[in-house]
Amino acid sequence: MIAVAAISLSACNNNDNQSKETTATSGDTTKTGMQSPTAETTSNNPVNDMVAPYLQLKNALANDNSKDAAAAGTEVQKAIEKADPASFSADQKKIFADVKDDAIEHAEHIAANANNIEHQREHFETLSKDLYDMVKVFGTSQTLYQTHCPMYNNNKGANWLSETKDIKNPYLGTKMSTCGEVKEELK
Repeated sequence: MIAVAAISLSACNNNDNQSKETTATSGDTTKTGMQSPTAETTSNNPVNDMVAPYLQLKNALANDNSKDAAAAGTEVQKAIEKADPASFSADQKKIFADVKDDAIEHAEHIAANANNIEHQREHFETLSKDLYDMVKVFGTSQTLYQTHCPMYNNNKGANWLSETKDIKNPYLGTKMSTCGEVKEELK
């Protein structure tokens, strides 16, 4: 577990636009569990507040930790609910309105199913699509990678966002942790 955290930290430290404090928050989730977003990740961009707990959720699922995934699901839900669309552009308002309720519902399901990791992973798939849509429109303060697992869901495949290029598969967990490939870099 410490090795995973070390790899995540070293990969995150290569991002030129990312502060050391933000790197520690997003990179340490596999080692230390839930952490609150720092002042560095909180800004006028509500997606930054959603990304930190989403990455904690992704890392918890990758480590087969359904309890930490549930806690992170609650934090994702709170971040989405507190986003104020008053300052959004017209395009941002449209995307946010299109995905907000769906994303909240999936985060709630993840939070409510601390003893059913497979059910959490099913909802994580759609939550990942919603967050990807928001990152594409709002941007984020850190580099993210859209990663794809071709084997999940009977080889239908699924995507997720990651803070590193290193594959830590949230859909297959520790049984196939490196299954997947980076499809897109998001800045």
